[in-house]
Amino acid sequence: METQSAVILQIDDAELRTPCDKVCELVRQAGGRALLVGGAVRDSARGLPAKDLDIEVYGIEAATLQDLLSRHFSVNLVGEAFGVIKIQGVPIDVALPRRESKQGRGHRGFTIDSDPNMDPVNAASRRDFTVNAIALDPLTGEVVDPYDGLNDLAQGLLRHVSTQFGEDPLRVLRGMQFAARLDFEVSPDTVEICRTLEPEGLAAERIFDEWKKLILDGVRPSRGLTFLRDCGWVQYFPELLALIDCPQEPEWHPEGDVWIHTLHCMDAFAARRLNDEREDLIVGLAVLCHDLGKPATTKKENGRITSKDHSAVGEGLTQTFLSQMTNEQGLIDEVIPLVSTHLAPMMLFKAGAGDAAVRRLARKVGRIDRLVRVAYADMLGRPPLEVNEFEAGDWLTERARALEVESAAPKPIVMGRHLIQLGLKPGAQFGPILEACFNAQIEGEFDTLEEGIAYAKEHSRRAQRPEEAATTS
Repeated sequence: METQSAVILQIDDAELRTPCDKVCELVRQAGGRALLVGGAVRDSARGLPAKDLDIEVYGIEAATLQDLLSRHFSVNLVGEAFGVIKIQGVPIDVALPRRESKQGRGHRGFTIDSDPNMDPVNAASRRDFTVNAIALDPLTGEVVDPYDGLNDLAQGLLRHVSTQFGEDPLRVLRGMQFAARLDFEVSPDTVEICRTLEPEGLAAERIFDEWKKLILDGVRPSRGLTFLRDCGWVQYFPELLALIDCPQEPEWHPEGDVWIHTLHCMDAFAARRLNDEREDLIVGLAVLCHDLGKPATTKKENGRITSKDHSAVGEGLTQTFLSQMTNEQGLIDEVIPLVSTHLAPMMLFKAGAGDAAVRRLARKVGRIDRLVRVAYADMLGRPPLEVNEFEAGDWLTERARALEVESAAPKPIVMGRHLIQLGLKPGAQFGPILEACFNAQIEGEFDTLEEGIAYAKEHSRRAQRPEEAATTS
């Protein structure tokens, strides 16, 4: 199925468009055909600029294609079997169509070989969703759309290409993140296929990659999470499964159970991303996990639903949930304090807390600005309650900024070298003295180096007095 000019290629960057056209023209002159495939075509059809280009080449052998491109570009061959050639300096991948055969279990159980003689329709059949199976000839404007992906784009529908979809369980999680990124409904038939699949053999890093795309790129993460529930895959993430039907006090949470609240919070977070990958990932994971402790702590007291200590209980559950998907313990360590303190901004504000409390909080969470973002998403995740402003967050941000702890934890003024200058010899006693100095600094007992050294001198003197007494007795 080919149509003329059904998609206008949206490439705003001339430095990307020029090499794209050159690759396609070189292939044409060599007797082959080059088609843009995948996300670039999908996004262009939606009126969005294409940023990363995947070009599929037909009618030219792998060695010939590599030789052809290497004479005009600096290239890197990614895989002999896959025939993927990266054009250096620009986000363009050139590949031959691939033939896949299922040989074993899971995402890795495929034999994959490039096949330059495959036609575009058969090549499209191996793709996951119809909206990703549209191809475009940049030189002629011809569109190859054998699975009616353009119509699905118009309807806002995510639909599998063929029954081969079920051969790769990773596609379930791809469905989760695509539903969130595109803000699309998932076809009931696709949901049913996903219900029959299990995450057999999926590597943790591949699972985490799909979660990151939901968090970093999802327009409405709730779409992806709802799909995860509808197809039954939420059962493989038991910490999230427990949120479903966990009740909340209607006065404070008229939106419903903890699962529904979390979905609203994730959408609120997504609407306010900073487009800083690391910061958005940490905050997004914290928003996703912030109420994991509620199912274990929720009970009814005097006719009201409570979940006391759910923030603290959520620490361990967040560790368990995230460590199943990533071994980046440093990342997890930055998320957990945001979960355990997500109620702190409101609590400190209502208590009229002083500078020492703000410093203590900054020391625990590392970055107050992250915590305010998590707490704000939590506040917004309670429709129909309206939140026009976050007074507690504004107050905490202002106080943290004045204390220079908004985007970094407090740094100790007194260091080991200062103790050496006082005549102390490095040893086991350094740790307790430095900790005492830091605690005193946090509590506001001093805020200059001179005062800190005086405090350290007095503290070390007091610490030595029991030993002096024992020596003279």
